[in-house]
Amino acid sequence: MKEWMEKHPKAAQWIREGGLFLVFSYVVTFIKMLLLMFLPSLFHGMVGDVEWLFPGIPVSLFGVDFKLAIVGNALQTGADGAYLVSSGLAFTLANLTAIVFGECINFPLQRNVTFKSHGPIAPQALAHFVATIVVFLVMNLFTCVWNPVTVALIHNEALRNTVSSIVTTVVTGGVAMVIIFAVDKTIFAPGWGEKK
Repeated sequence: MKEWMEKHPKAAQWIREGGLFLVFSYVVTFIKMLLLMFLPSLFHGMVGDVEWLFPGIPVSLFGVDFKLAIVGNALQTGADGAYLVSSGLAFTLANLTAIVFGECINFPLQRNVTFKSHGPIAPQALAHFVATIVVFLVMNLFTCVWNPVTVALIHNEALRNTVSSIVTTVVTGGVAMVIIFAVDKTIFAPGWGEKK
């Protein structure tokens, strides 16, 4: 193995970085999933049933009506007509909290361990933050479609919240890994962000 790595240093570097990136990303994704198991209820207790979304375009998919938004989440009602904990402003705040907490763990691990970067931290953090915002917007668009479909398909609230949290985390985690890896591979490269 060592001989192969010496013969193919670029490939070995990609394998090492990709492997570490995946391991750290999966750990952070698992932490986010755990947070999304209880954070929607916590925030629902603070803000109640509040709808907060933009632009809120009415859409119908598979016979399910919902509002399409890149920021925020519509309120969803269960079979009993009550608003669900995993919707509205509470769900948006839960997602944002999980993302921020996860990236506070992910950024230093990727920077210091995976890519062993010694570049300027401020521009790296800013670029990573922008990529995280892009991931959030993509994730939010997905959840504003996924949550109403989940409500229509799964009537047990505890099961629905669990399934919704797992699917949301896995799908958005996959999107995040692709976007963030490309960004991190660029911003943590030697010489990036340094004054010339």
